[in-house]
Amino acid sequence: MADHRSEKSAKAAAERVAATKPRKATPKPQSKEAKPALLAGGNPQIAKAEGDAPVQAYIAAMPGWKSDVGRRLDAIIVRTVPSVHKAVKWNSPFYGIEGQGWFLSFHVFTRYVKVTFFRGTSLRPVPLGESKHKDVRYLDIYEDQLDEAQFAAWVKQASQLPGERM
Repeated sequence: MADHRSEKSAKAAAERVAATKPRKATPKPQSKEAKPALLAGGNPQIAKAEGDAPVQAYIAAMPGWKSDVGRRLDAIIVRTVPSVHKAVKWNSPFYGIEGQGWFLSFHVFTRYVKVTFFRGTSLRPVPLGESKHKDVRYLDIYEDQLDEAQFAAWVKQASQLPGERM
């Protein structure tokens, strides 16, 4: 009989301990690739890196219609300058000629995508967006407002100018 009681009390004690132990939460399955955080205005936060992969990650993370604009910009740039060198710096894709510097970048804002031409005052016609930097000009692209032919002409001109070293 003593064995029966001690077996019962051991079982009861084990149940009490189990009831007081905090349960471990079942881990939620994580996706293979976490989505990048969006900064102010919806600009994707992408780590600084060279090459096509970080630029494509940035474009994929651009919110809404801006991602389509990013894909179109990238395709036009690559088609116009097949040997273009790409990188992400300061949470923006940069395009340039290796060894010669960068000729443009773009950045997401709440209502538009801003393209920066580092030698924009040398382009014809000069893009309308002025900058506090004397050589820089901007092109603000709103939804459904990309003039692909004009953009390609500016990309061709910009790629033939001395690039910006950063």
